[in-house]
Amino acid sequence: MDALFVEQSLPLAERFRHVRQYTEQLVASLSEADAQIQSMADASPAKWHLAHTTWFFETFILKAYCQHYQPVNPAYNYLFNSYYNGIGEQYPRHQRGLISRPSLQAVMEYRHAVDHALLSLLQHQDRPAFAAVLELGLQHEQQHQELLLTDIKHALFQNPLYPAYIPSEKVPESCSELPLHWLYFEGGLTTIGFNGARFSFDNERPAHTVYIQPFQLASRLVTKGEFLEFIDSDAYNNPEYWLADGWAWRQQSQQQCPLYWLRQDERWFEYTLYGLQPLDRQQALIHVNYYEASAYANWSGVRLPTEFEWEYAVNKQLVTPDKNKGDLAQCFGCAWQWTSSSYSAYPGFRPFAGLAGEYNGKFMSNQYVLRGSSCVTSAGHARTSYRNFFYGHQSWQFTGIRLAQ
Repeated sequence: MDALFVEQSLPLAERFRHVRQYTEQLVASLSEADAQIQSMADASPAKWHLAHTTWFFETFILKAYCQHYQPVNPAYNYLFNSYYNGIGEQYPRHQRGLISRPSLQAVMEYRHAVDHALLSLLQHQDRPAFAAVLELGLQHEQQHQELLLTDIKHALFQNPLYPAYIPSEKVPESCSELPLHWLYFEGGLTTIGFNGARFSFDNERPAHTVYIQPFQLASRLVTKGEFLEFIDSDAYNNPEYWLADGWAWRQQSQQQCPLYWLRQDERWFEYTLYGLQPLDRQQALIHVNYYEASAYANWSGVRLPTEFEWEYAVNKQLVTPDKNKGDLAQCFGCAWQWTSSSYSAYPGFRPFAGLAGEYNGKFMSNQYVLRGSSCVTSAGHARTSYRNFFYGHQSWQFTGIRLAQ
């Protein structure tokens, strides 16, 4: 997917227009029915994403900074609030697909009304606190641009016709195979976390010192062909490679291959945003969960990296790339990469101020950190310090594997 690149140095008003317009471009090919589908509790309808991101700007900016602002519809505060308990109750997440009204057209009108009000307010606001909240809103919408694509892919996959989100000739969703090298890193004391003037999420801060033992990191991601060897060895049915929770998930789900893989007439296929395609064994593996990633690493006789190893290695490669051994940045946008690190707070963590304090901190329990970005991450949104996080069983995001030892 070719995401719109929004230059961070552009004026806020121009960046706001670009980000909001790009979200609407992503749904331009969807029908009202397409935009209504919710395929599982973890996913949301495209229409809900459009409305929720608008609710965010309305709630955190217009209501807070515009003295005489009147909400477009007071009921939207309940319908499109995601998880902000400090703001009020929320419509049940697993039932968002039942919100048939407002219509898609009405949601678009809601977006445009909020956009107009916010751009008008922006002409009279130059306070740093206002700019900070607006920046958070833009970054939040870019997160939902990726979620919108992953959610519509999962929704369309439920249709046995396997329709394409974008009808096209075969276009890879992940990078092609590169020679595998083991890159050696000496480790030692290093600074982890964001330490700069531009935007970062609260869970990336504060920068702090971590000691890392010497280690090696694979120069590229695991490919689909390599994971097929794992499948062919019957590793999905061998508890030796699985964590206890992973084996319980495997038994309950009866999963025997990654999400979106299908076997037809003795051939492997994969559902993509471009429809059903023959499995390309040279492409980077995507859509595996933490349990599958951990089992594959055990089967391979190595392990997953920690998030600190990952950040340290990528920063080192960006500063002094070793073209003889490979370039870690070359596969940066293929897939979010599972680490063995549990999602928790950095020493000295402080959440965003005010109601936005619920943004990340309260999810620091029973999840694992992923690093990098994916082929559907909005361009310019990723950083080496970016910490994505999901539960061990989740694989509908574009998640892959990079090995360490």
